[in-house]
Amino acid sequence: MKNQLVLLVLLLTAVVAKGQTADDRTAILGILDRQTRDWNSGNIAAFMKGYWESDSLMFVGKNGVTYGYQSTYQGYLKRYPDRATMGTLKFDILHVNFPGNDVAFVVGKWNLTRPEKGDIGGHYTLLWRRIDGRWVIVCDHTS
Repeated sequence: MKNQLVLLVLLLTAVVAKGQTADDRTAILGILDRQTRDWNSGNIAAFMKGYWESDSLMFVGKNGVTYGYQSTYQGYLKRYPDRATMGTLKFDILHVNFPGNDVAFVVGKWNLTRPEKGDIGGHYTLLWRRIDGRWVIVCDHTS
């Protein structure tokens, strides 16, 4: 499965971007900003609105692959049961690319400042699709 994800990413980056605008980039960065605010207010349900509400949503983390919106949501609730564990989220965007129509690829760093639990962080890659006129994360690989 990991090899298939890597192949998908390589194929997507090889395709010439068509029809993407500065508004698309702004929309995606706006969603990430909103997710940051939602997380930092302790609202995981609102944070999840950036994801595709589908059984086909894919989340790849240190414990493997999770499929589905509800499973991803439940995983967040389990891993971050309280505000102290959630901490304060900060995203640093390293790369935004539009490898094809209605497809975006974002690479960045995440950091949780958690005075009571110890800070943690890592990198993420997000595969986005415009579905029904709305940009949503269809695959999240966070490490």
